[in-house]
Amino acid sequence: MNNLTRRRFLQVSAAVGTAAVSAGTPASPAPPEGTPFRLGIIIHVSRDPEAAMERVHEFGVPTCQAGTDDFSDRVFTSLKGGAEKYGIEITAINTSGGPPNEYTFYEGPETIGIVPVKYRQQRIDNYKRASDFAKRLGVPALHSHFGFIPEDPNDPNYQGVVAALREVATHVKGNGQMVLMETGQETPITLLRAITDAGVDSLFVNLDCANLILYGKGNPVDALDVVGHLVRGTHAKDGLFPTNPRELGEEVPIGKGKANFPVLIPRLKELNYPGPLTIEREISGPQQLADIKMEKVYLENLVAKLG
Repeated sequence: MNNLTRRRFLQVSAAVGTAAVSAGTPASPAPPEGTPFRLGIIIHVSRDPEAAMERVHEFGVPTCQAGTDDFSDRVFTSLKGGAEKYGIEITAINTSGGPPNEYTFYEGPETIGIVPVKYRQQRIDNYKRASDFAKRLGVPALHSHFGFIPEDPNDPNYQGVVAALREVATHVKGNGQMVLMETGQETPITLLRAITDAGVDSLFVNLDCANLILYGKGNPVDALDVVGHLVRGTHAKDGLFPTNPRELGEEVPIGKGKANFPVLIPRLKELNYPGPLTIEREISGPQQLADIKMEKVYLENLVAKLG
């Protein structure tokens, strides 16, 4: 899949409109409040935040991750008003940290997150602004891909990545929030190592249930053995392993890939996972909307079986 369909989900979701469904410093940030496994979607909010919250409401889910790199007063006022009007819980502010971001094997390591030295300070500053924006909204988490963290802890760039994570996490902790680091671009043990080495207890994991598969780094069920105790957010998504070494694996509708949700969701319950299941379908057009509606029912049925 190309970059357009992989990370344009936020923009596409915002564009389709209603056609979808006719502070002190705590010792450790608290988990999100609310019922575990409440459903949500990712939606981009920069263009028209209140309308985005209306769309979440129309999908019939109570939560969302709100995607934006625009932290202006205009977005704040409209997003806050929309969330209150439609009773939507924003579980995280989802930000890229600013462009460029190419979600590929070759360009990704050079453009995503805080790993590329060229963009590191820009991203650190933007993450801090996103955290301050989230604090104004009362949102408990900042979410992002932080880049292809080096697997080799002796890599000369590794310590710089850890230092950048520490700086961001310290700022976020000062705002009483969590950092949700999305899985996929490194193995689970590398993610755990970076979190441990950064040494700030505001660092947690957003388990993207497909990305470990799409990047060929593992599978989400086994990943829970490594980072399950840190999972505070999810992206409910499915996919197939890559077979072309130059291209990520294919994202597919939930239940059609290798994520194994019938095993994954009970395992999350065993770990006392406190957060939502946030649906992400990274295609565009009517099929995206149909898939999200189907995935909502699929997940609701699995959650109902938990008792």
